[in-house]
Amino acid sequence: MKIDKRIIPLAIGGLGIGTTEFTIMGLLPDIARSLQISIPEAGHLISAYAFGVVVGAPILIGYSVKFPLKKVLIVLMMIFTLFNALSAIAPDYNTMMIIRFLSGLPHGAFFGVGTVVATRLAAKGKEAFYISLMFTGLTVANLAMVPLVTYIGHAFHWRWYFAIVAVIGLFALLFLKLWLPMLETNENTHFMEEMKFLKKKQSWMVLMITAIGFGGLFTWFSYITPLMTVVSGIKENQMAYVMILAGAGMVVGNLVGGYLSDRLSPEKTCVLLLFLMMSSLVGVFFLSEYQTVSLVLTFICGALSMSVAAPINIMMMKAAPKSEMMAAAFMQAGFNCANALGAFLGGIPLENGYSFNYPSLVGVGMTCIGLMIAFRYKQLYSSQKTEEKEIIAECVSCDQ
Repeated sequence: MKIDKRIIPLAIGGLGIGTTEFTIMGLLPDIARSLQISIPEAGHLISAYAFGVVVGAPILIGYSVKFPLKKVLIVLMMIFTLFNALSAIAPDYNTMMIIRFLSGLPHGAFFGVGTVVATRLAAKGKEAFYISLMFTGLTVANLAMVPLVTYIGHAFHWRWYFAIVAVIGLFALLFLKLWLPMLETNENTHFMEEMKFLKKKQSWMVLMITAIGFGGLFTWFSYITPLMTVVSGIKENQMAYVMILAGAGMVVGNLVGGYLSDRLSPEKTCVLLLFLMMSSLVGVFFLSEYQTVSLVLTFICGALSMSVAAPINIMMMKAAPKSEMMAAAFMQAGFNCANALGAFLGGIPLENGYSFNYPSLVGVGMTCIGLMIAFRYKQLYSSQKTEEKEIIAECVSCDQ
């Protein structure tokens, strides 16, 4: 299968974003020692980045809706590259906190604009698959770059991590300039017009599916290391291979999710994937003590964690046809809320002395809620499409 080279710059941008977002988790002890802070304080750097994502998405999209999409993506990647480069030389903790917040600002906006660009580049019926191609960069980051850069950070210095991300940003800028075509934008739109999609129940249902349903998998992923080492009996020095296995699942699941969405419809695919998520988390709860089964479930959960990205983004774009970029940016905020909510709620049973397989049980409940909302969404808005088709058919027969 020949890959459209126009989508590659978006995937490279996703590679850089995925690398900077997830590598820091494995380097927190190194950063803490170097900056002479505690590990929990170093963890605030993750929160600062996530806060930047949530704040930056609507603001940057609001300011950029009237500009050509290619130029917007280039500016966003310039901001991303600059502040990751500055992270590599930040002299102290307070400076690093500010820089990490600023580094997160373009994250959601880049994927928001990128989602719209991907659908514009795609042939009819291939929109979800093109979105999944963009998110391939994010999945490859988890598969290859995060383990590699974590190793480099441990072996040499954690500052190399940010320098490598900045280099990836430079490559993204180069290929955005060379391969991404100029695309038309709506010059008549403005910030308040873009925000109108939040008045629609349909939009809020998609955001709730994302934050709650998708958050169920983060109850598993947030505590995967103690789950695998304590419950499944994996040695700590083998956890890198476990993470690569999860990353491989993400790569496969991302592409399969896009393929299924184009074949079945985004709504049906979302319901199916959420049901599979719930089932796999039940498996994690009951079967994690069996090491081989636990490894298989790691791949499956990794695949499901990214498979929903394409269909849920298409659902949001359908819900907000006149606010595509802002809606897609809010989806990134939704995914970050899922991350935070899953980690918080998944930690409650651990704080009360339960085993490390219990966060997945919380995830079952969250995913079940997301599944019910998705099923209701399918009933409301798929039936709406059917009624529209019936009305059109009746009009045609009347004319005849």
